[in-house]
Amino acid sequence: MKLSRFCAICRKEFIHVIRDPRSLGMAIVIPMIMIILFGYALTLDIDNVPMIIFDQSKTDVSRDFINHFKGSRFFLIRGFVDNYDSVEKSINSGNALMALVIPTDFAKRIQSGRSTSIQLLVDGSDSNTATIAISYVNIVTQNYSQNIVIHNIQRSGGQIPQPPLDIKPRVWYNSELESKNYIIPGLIAVIMMVIAALITSLTIAREWERGTMEQLISTPVKTPELILGKLFPYFVIGMFDVLLAVLMGQFLFKIPLRGNVFLLFIMAAIFLIGALSLGMFISITAKTQLLASQLAMVLTFLPSFLLSGFMFSTANMPKVIKLITYLVPARYFIVLLKGIYLKGVGIEVLWIDIVLLIIFSASILTLANKKFKKKLT
Repeated sequence: MKLSRFCAICRKEFIHVIRDPRSLGMAIVIPMIMIILFGYALTLDIDNVPMIIFDQSKTDVSRDFINHFKGSRFFLIRGFVDNYDSVEKSINSGNALMALVIPTDFAKRIQSGRSTSIQLLVDGSDSNTATIAISYVNIVTQNYSQNIVIHNIQRSGGQIPQPPLDIKPRVWYNSELESKNYIIPGLIAVIMMVIAALITSLTIAREWERGTMEQLISTPVKTPELILGKLFPYFVIGMFDVLLAVLMGQFLFKIPLRGNVFLLFIMAAIFLIGALSLGMFISITAKTQLLASQLAMVLTFLPSFLLSGFMFSTANMPKVIKLITYLVPARYFIVLLKGIYLKGVGIEVLWIDIVLLIIFSASILTLANKKFKKKLT
C-alpha cells in the first residue's frame, strides 16, 4: 500500500464530507441529538406511581396507613374515591396506575391485633411497570406491619425479638440504582454502530450512482488504499463523536467514569473500525444508496438495540436467540463500556470481549477488502 495514494483518497473523502452538510450533520449532529433524546426519555426508573385511594374505613388508623404512601417518593396520590366505578374509571383513563382499597373494618382489626387484608387493583397493561409498582406497595405494607408489631410488643412490655437474618445490602458500581448510569454507556455503543455503518454505507454506492467509480477503477489505486482511504475520514469523525458522547455523559448526565479513559478510546477505535467496515461492505454489496441505507439500518439498529444486552438481558433470552447475540458486535462493546464506566475494571477482566471485538473488526475489514473488485460489473 502506497501512502501517497492512501492520502489522496483520504483528502478526496474529507473534501466530500465538508462539502456535503447532510453527511456532516448525520455524522456529528444526529448522534448528539440521539444521546440527548434517549438519555432523558429512555429511563427504567419508576417514581411517582399515580395512585388513587378508596378508603372505606375513614379512620385515624387508615389515614396513618395512607400517610406511609404519601411520604414515599415512589407514589403520587392522585385523589380519593368512594366507589368501585370511580376506581375503574380512573385506571381506564390512565389517571392512576393502581388503586388502594381499604376495607371498612381495617382500624378495628388492626387495633384488636388481628390480621387484615387490603385490596390493590393494578393496571397490568405494562407488566414491567406494574410488577415494580406492586413491589413498592409490598415494601410500604411490610414496613407498616412491622411497626405495628413492634408497637404492640412494646405496649405489652415484651422484648422485641431479633430477626434470625439481618440483610444489609450494599450495591456496587451503581449505588444509586439509576438506570441512566448504564443506559448512557450502552447508548453510546448503539448510536455509534448505527451512525458509523449508515454513513459509510453510502460511500461506494454513491460513487457507482454518480459514475465516478469508473474513474477510480482506472487509477492505480489499490483496493486496500481505496477502502482504508474512504474509512479514515469517517473514523476521525467517529472518534470525535465518541469524545462528545463521553463529555456529554460526564458533564450533562453526570455518569461516573471510574475506569481508564485511554482504554475506553482504544476500545471505541476498534469498535468503530468494525462498524465502519460493515457499512463499507454493505455499500459495496448494494451499489445503490437507498438499498445500502436500508440494509444498514436493518443490520445495525435492530440487532444493536434488541440483541446486544442494551435493553434486555441476554441471559433471559431463548437459547437460539442467545446464540445469535454472539454475532452482534455491540454486545461486546457494551460489556466493555459498562466495565470501564461503572466497574473501573481493565484488560485483565475484559480481555475476552476485547479479543472478540478485535476479531469482529478485523474480519469485517478483511471481508470488505475481499468483496470490492476493481472492475466494472
